[in-house]
This record gives sequence, C-alpha cells and structure tokens, in this order.
Amino acid sequence: MIGSFDATVSILYVLVILAIGLYTGLRHRSANKKNAASSYFLAGKSLKWPMIGLALFATNISCVHLVSLAQSGFDTGLLNGTFEWMASFTLILLALFFVPFYIKSGVSTLPDFLEKRYNRASRDWLAFISILSAIIIHISFSLLAGGIVLQTLFGVNMYTSVIIIAVITTIYTVVGGLKAVVVTESIQTVVLLSGAVIMSVVAYQKMGGWDDMVHVLQQKNELNKLSMMRPHGDASGLPWYAVLLGYPVLGIWYWCADQTIVQRVLGAKDENHARVGPLFCGFIKILPVFIFVMPGLFAYALYQTGHLDVGSLKTVDAAGKEVVNSKGIYTLMILQLIPKGLAGILVAALLSGLMSQISGALNSISTLASYDIYKRYKPDASDDKLVRAGKIAAGISFIVSLLLLPLLNNYESIFNGLNDIIAHIAPPITCVFLLGVFWKKASAISAQLTLYIGSAAGVLVFIYSKALPHSLLGQVPFMMMAFYLFVFCVLLQVALSFIYKVQHTAESGVLYWRSPLESLKSPGWAGVGNYKFLSVLLIVIMVALFWVFR
Repeated sequence: MIGSFDATVSILYVLVILAIGLYTGLRHRSANKKNAASSYFLAGKSLKWPMIGLALFATNISCVHLVSLAQSGFDTGLLNGTFEWMASFTLILLALFFVPFYIKSGVSTLPDFLEKRYNRASRDWLAFISILSAIIIHISFSLLAGGIVLQTLFGVNMYTSVIIIAVITTIYTVVGGLKAVVVTESIQTVVLLSGAVIMSVVAYQKMGGWDDMVHVLQQKNELNKLSMMRPHGDASGLPWYAVLLGYPVLGIWYWCADQTIVQRVLGAKDENHARVGPLFCGFIKILPVFIFVMPGLFAYALYQTGHLDVGSLKTVDAAGKEVVNSKGIYTLMILQLIPKGLAGILVAALLSGLMSQISGALNSISTLASYDIYKRYKPDASDDKLVRAGKIAAGISFIVSLLLLPLLNNYESIFNGLNDIIAHIAPPITCVFLLGVFWKKASAISAQLTLYIGSAAGVLVFIYSKALPHSLLGQVPFMMMAFYLFVFCVLLQVALSFIYKVQHTAESGVLYWRSPLESLKSPGWAGVGNYKFLSVLLIVIMVALFWVFR
C-alpha cells in the first residue's frame, strides 16, 4: 500500500478535478442559456484543435491502457504497441475523409449522420450499438482496470473504490456537460503523461539503460519481445498480416465512427480545427509505446534480474504450474520502483485515465440517448428536457457498467479482452461508414440489413468461439476474425445494394465523395498548420518508426 502523503496527494487531485469540472461546466452553460442542449452536449461548438487533440487522446488513453499496456509489455514486449501506432493512420483518415462530412452535415451524433446518408433504421441501430459499446468498452473495462489498481494501492475493496471514483466523475460529467469533460480531460492528459514519463524514467534507470535490458532478453532468448511485426505462427496470435488486415477494421470504427471518440470533433469551432485536432492526437499517439508499453518490458527484465519482486502476483494455473498474474504489474512497479512522494503523482495519473475515460463515455451516452432516442419520441422536447433525459441515461449506464465487472474480469489480459469484443462489434459499422462515404451506390436498405446481419454474425461467432475454444472458429485470432467479418459485411452490402438500389435524397446526395481527392480540395490553414502537410509528416514518421521496430 502507498503511504499517507501519496494517498493525500491522490485524494486532493480528485477533489480539484471535481471542482474544476463543476465550475467550468456551470459557467459555460450559464453563458449559453439560449442554446442549452448544444452547449451541454457539444460545448456550443467552440472547441479548438489543441483541446480536441488532447481530449481525443485522454478519452482513448485510460486506466485500461496504463495497466494493460504495461501488462502486455511484460508478457509479449512491444507487440501491442502496434495498436497505438496504427491509430495514427486511422486518425489521418478521420481528418481527411470523415471530418468534412460530419461538419458539413451539422450532425450532433454519428447515428444522426447515418440517417442523413442512409435511413432512420440505420440510425436507431447504431445508437443502440454505440451506447452498448460505450458501457462495455469505455466504462466497464476502465472500471475493472482502475479497481485492480486501487485495491492494491489503497487496500480498499475493488468495487468500493471504483464506485467512489466513478460517482465523483459522473457528478461533474452530468452537471457540466462536454465543456467540463474536455477541460478536465485536457488537464488529465498532462497529468497522465507526466506520471507515465516518471514511470518510464525510473524503470529505465533501475534497469541500467536500454543495452542492459537487451542483454537480459538475449540471455533469456526473448529478443522477439522487441519486435512489433511478428512472423506467421507467432505464439501471440498477432502476426504482421493480422495487424495490417485486422486493425483498420477496429481502428476505423473506434476513431472514425464511435460517438465517444468523435464527439470531441463534432464540438469543433470549424472544419480546420476539426481536422487538425485529430492529427495533433495522431502525433501524441507516438508516445504510448515508449511510456506505457516500455515500462512493462523493463519490468520483465527487472523481474528476470531479481530487481522486481513479483511474488505477490504469482498463482497456480489449472495444470499446477506457477504463473505470474501480470494484470497487477503496473501497480507493483509503483509500489517497488517509485520513490515516496512521487507515487501520489502516479496514482493521480491512473485516476486521470480512469476519470477521463468514464466522463467521455457518459457524455456521449447522454448525447445519444437524448438526440437519437428521446427526441425521436418527443420531437418537440425542450432543451431542458433533452439535457435531463441525457443525465438519466448516463446514470443508468453507469449502474449497468458496474454490473458487468465480474464478467469482464474473467479475461486473462485486459487489453486483449477489450480488443476481442471490439473485433466482433466493429466490422458492420466500419463497412457501412466506409461504403457510405466512398461509394455512391451504397443504398439505405443495404446498410440497414448489413448492420442487422453483420452484428448478429459477430455475436454468434463470439459466443461460438468462447463456448468451443478448440474449434476451427475458436482458433482464429481476433484480429483476423475482425477482417473476415468485415469482408463478409462488405460483400453483403455490395450485393444488397445491387438488389435494393440506392435512391438518394437531396441530403444524402452530398454525403459521399465522388473521388477521394475531392476531400483535399479545402485549402486549410497556411504554413505548418496545414492539415495536408501534417498528414504527410505523420505518415512519414509512423512508417519510419515501424521500420525501426519491425
């Protein structure tokens, strides 16, 4: 357990964030009473690119990432860092191809966009899936990771600790709206990154440097832990082609079509801010490999040299073999490696990740519930009633997410469990968004049926593979399964589009690109802030990094 001083630092941090969130949100709403709903859900469309980029990163990087990426670094080395670096490419897609439509169509939610491009049924289905995925992926997994950490650090029951933190986060999110969420997320990103850098530096120094760590890996015949592009048949189940084929399916859904993430872009001041914000986030996404994954790899080397005691994490598996339950490796590093006084900052960083993830998800759920569900049945509802409906939905979602914790805790790896679920949710959504934006002939009925059938196929495959893990389907790595399901959905929607031909409305007729190059006609800002220049620069940097760590 951490000392009283560090615990005090952590508690004060939580109270300061609560105060800032409430003050910011209430002040912003009082100044924008004429358009209360837009002010609450989309921050009155006032967000600039630095805040958008930081908020995107904060909403993505949660306590799950701090805990699970350190765990993956300990278990498999740099491999799962590919998820972080591949995200930069999908953020470029968001900035270049999706943002213009979202801003031009003036939508408040992504289901709203699907209705304008396809039909009402597509909107309803995506709203349902988006709320469900926000509860499971963005809230429940974050609470699980946070609970594991807080239980070890404070000796408090996992469920008690996460309920306290989550209730505090829910208060300022529900009261303050998106403005409170984005401002607190920007602060939390700085704290989270600072804590992660401290951990990286301490682990690096404790190990004696990069060369000493590589020497340990050589001795243990584990140099493959430094590789991010694994060969066919790798024990991880993530060879290079699975990453290249499967990640875009997950990434396009997560970064370009998930309400929790894209809501920060929808609140942008204008198109240029909406485009540069995601690109800024793409540059920040370079950091997690070095400050989240690397510490886990150093922890493995420290463990092998006797400088990190993992005795408290050792358990006996079903075969009677002693194994290390690496879920708690990050917490163990805080307790054993971080000097007294700095541990409080590390815990504050963990709480930052937990709180920002929950706040972002709850805000997107309230937006979806208000605009896509409540307003459908109450089209004349006042702004006050829309906001109230959103707050109630956020409260209910929070309770449901808590009830899912015991089920999700069955996954050995939090990070793999998270992506396993996404791999079965994402394919039909990625399909209808891609075809809708890039293919004129994608019809409304084809999108509707693809969402229904594709989602049902994903659920059935998921259940079958978990019930029969040794079957042919059960042996398919989740990234390849995502790709196979995506191909199935694309073939299905294309075929259905020829059967049920498209009938464009005046609105849908302008919501697709005649040519991919058409999206680049907007000149953007002059100089280094130009979105085209930043996109090319980011691509060059990412290709170089993948080459170095191939």
